[in-house]
Amino acid sequence: MPLPVLAVASEAYPLIKTGGLADVVGALPAALKPHGVDVTTLLPGYPAVLDRLGTAEAVARFGDLFGGAATLLAAEVEGAEFLILDAPHLYAREGGPYVGPDGSEWSDNAFRFAALGKAAADICCGAAGLPLPQIVHLHDWQAGLAGPYLTHGIEARPKIVATIHNIAFQGWFPASFAARLGLPEEAMSIEGVEYFGGVGFLKAALWYADRITTVSPTYACEILEPDGGIGLDGLLSGRAEIVSGVLNGIDVGIWNPQTDERVPARYSAESLADRAENKRALARRFGLDEQSGRLTFGVVSRLSSQKGLDLLAEAVPTLLSLDADLALIGAGDAWLEDRFRTLAAENPGRVGTFIGYDEDLAHLMQAGADAILVPSRFEPCGLTQLCALRYGAVPVVARVGGLADTVIDANPAALAAGVATGVQFSPVCQSALEAALRRTAALWADKAQWRRLQANGMATDVSWDASAKAYAALFRELAGS
Repeated sequence: MPLPVLAVASEAYPLIKTGGLADVVGALPAALKPHGVDVTTLLPGYPAVLDRLGTAEAVARFGDLFGGAATLLAAEVEGAEFLILDAPHLYAREGGPYVGPDGSEWSDNAFRFAALGKAAADICCGAAGLPLPQIVHLHDWQAGLAGPYLTHGIEARPKIVATIHNIAFQGWFPASFAARLGLPEEAMSIEGVEYFGGVGFLKAALWYADRITTVSPTYACEILEPDGGIGLDGLLSGRAEIVSGVLNGIDVGIWNPQTDERVPARYSAESLADRAENKRALARRFGLDEQSGRLTFGVVSRLSSQKGLDLLAEAVPTLLSLDADLALIGAGDAWLEDRFRTLAAENPGRVGTFIGYDEDLAHLMQAGADAILVPSRFEPCGLTQLCALRYGAVPVVARVGGLADTVIDANPAALAAGVATGVQFSPVCQSALEAALRRTAALWADKAQWRRLQANGMATDVSWDASAKAYAALFRELAGS
């Protein structure tokens, strides 16, 4: 019998995406299906989601869900099963899933995402008339209040798995919100949702979970320590026996250089020369010199200090001195956006930027850049370097979190053994990043060695296969099946 699982998340590809969370939530159900796990994903009914739904069936109604009526819609999209919480008073507005048009967080985010948790609990009580889930899989803080709603509202609740995609985003709100959120008095304690005197959504997910996962084995160790746990390390280290890291994968059907229609030239490890056409297209798109033959570094990232993009900005003079160019796609902190715009203006033909995110352009970056930079100060898993490996763009990464778990550094031993796939650097500082840029340029100068790095990367299994088996085993263990 298939094991029914309800995933609760704030975004999922292809319906809504702001980052890697959406890719993971979107890809995991299909990866789990061959292992006898049937996942239905609960999402908020943002306008962008409703626009993409197509045919949907109303399966439940809520008379008053934090200030207004709501409808639960069921739909199948690209073979995946979704439940969409259509609550116009919470989601029908211009802006993104988390912030308004001015870039500020929605003032009612506590209630917008509490509604998601409340709907999950009601679904587990049979509100949608669907098979009752045996596992509820909570993704990040936005799903966190499903934990207490399930625990305090259902006598025999399903098992809860909480997955931390990025512990830096925790969802903290004032204690005065507790009553309006419908939380019972016993939940508002240190053994519940109370967190630094307020309501902690991620804290709630972790406290009430039967198992806690994060998205790489190294990150699972890092978050048990004060520097990595960011206030939650005490809780996590106290529950260390139920914390594990399951490495993310990517959808290798979508990210496939042999079939990718988003790029001008398709290619394989046996036809790497065909990447040259994509490199020329990338140069044209970013205003770089397509005839220069220079090493092209690419970036696809949120622009923030966490991602180490401030270090990269400082290292640009070194990068340019190596006869290399830089193409960057990203959005985030305004001061970093301005900094990279300025760098592009000051270095025409050598530095190109696209401030924002564009899926087609992201594919072109992976298919055309020679190397992909990921200089993160911390990185739970990272998907950019997995796409880079798949596309023969050599990843240059900080030795942290999932980056450390997925890229084999081109040190002398790894080169001699023929297993290197990229370049790692540590500590995460400007001088170490600049040293990594120099190492990369030296590797690039040896074309035969560079081709081996590319071929090794493209032979790496970056799919969901192994991780889906791990999740399926975890779910079945919890369900006792």
